[in-house]
Amino acid sequence: QVQLVESGGGLVQAGGSLRLSCAASGRTFSSYVMGWFRQAPGKERVFVAGITWSGSETSYSDSVKDRFIISRDNAKNTVYLQMNSLKPEDTAIYYCAARSFPHVRDRNSDYAYWGQGTQVTVSS
Repeated sequence: QVQLVESGGGLVQAGGSLRLSCAASGRTFSSYVMGWFRQAPGKERVFVAGITWSGSETSYSDSVKDRFIISRDNAKNTVYLQMNSLKPEDTAIYYCAARSFPHVRDRNSDYAYWGQGTQVTVSS
């Protein structure tokens, strides 16, 4: 079992940056694949980025590739999402998620544990 708490969301102008954090509690955080998802108003929750336990494998959605960077610090039980060159279409609630299988996946159903989400709003 793992509990996830996101932080770092807020209001930013287009072109700006934010860094989201997801703090995990519970055992064996380092064995979990971690993912970030987002849900815009009126839309389904979709995959943004994922990272394996070692950090050796990362994956990004096409919409954020080359702008966002996912990373993790297993000593701090924390995963990060550095978001650069933000656009109004990045506005959403961002969720952290964890799965106990070895590879990054992009479906909601592949992740067993979820945080409560943090709001990111990008103004034009």
